[in-house]
Amino acid sequence: MIGVFDYTVILTYLSAVSAVIGIIVSLYGSGHPYMGAFFLLFCGLCDAFDGKVARKKKNRTDFEKSFGIQIDSLADLISFGVLPGCIGFGLMHASDKYVELSVFHMGEEKGALYPVLFMVIIVVYCLAALIRLAYFNVTEEERSRTEGGVRKTYVGLPVTSSALIFPSILLIRFITNTDFTPIYFAVMIVTAFLFVSRIRIAKAGTRGILIMIGMGVVEFGIMLYFLITRGGVPLQP
Repeated sequence: MIGVFDYTVILTYLSAVSAVIGIIVSLYGSGHPYMGAFFLLFCGLCDAFDGKVARKKKNRTDFEKSFGIQIDSLADLISFGVLPGCIGFGLMHASDKYVELSVFHMGEEKGALYPVLFMVIIVVYCLAALIRLAYFNVTEEERSRTEGGVRKTYVGLPVTSSALIFPSILLIRFITNTDFTPIYFAVMIVTAFLFVSRIRIAKAGTRGILIMIGMGVVEFGIMLYFLITRGGVPLQP
């Protein structure tokens, strides 16, 4: 078979599998965006360690290194590009307020443009994530040839940051019991802009990665607690 199937890419494959399941769950039936957020958090956990695991192999060939870079970005596009968009789409459809505002009744409903606007934001977000990842691939190849070693800074917000950003919004939704759908999409368009911006962000070290993992675990635990104790909360307060 073509490809690489050793332990250096196992976490990347797990992230991609988790993302696909999260997409299906988020869009299933009337939408289950909060369940999709669990899979997004798991994708973030896999991404936190995949690079470190890959670098443990000392005799990696140039093909394996290039394959690792490409497969990581492709998985990231699914995990942190498409999945957050599907979570947003599921969030919109899980709300009676927005599911009734059909695109085909824009003349009848004053707020019927919201679903159209939300879908446009999803498209822009996914496109921005794609551009960000392609830019990273090109610059990473150039940097590896000239500098070597591990990258210390990023240009633009890494797409993996969505693993904490969007579950945090859903967590606030659980705690406050208010409809955060418009806020979710507002944050999504801002995040899309940051993906393709030229802001420089220092790459997190081991301590920073552990802090982010801790935040993700806390978010996961709190959301699981509310799901179990409340049995899921309605989107309308």
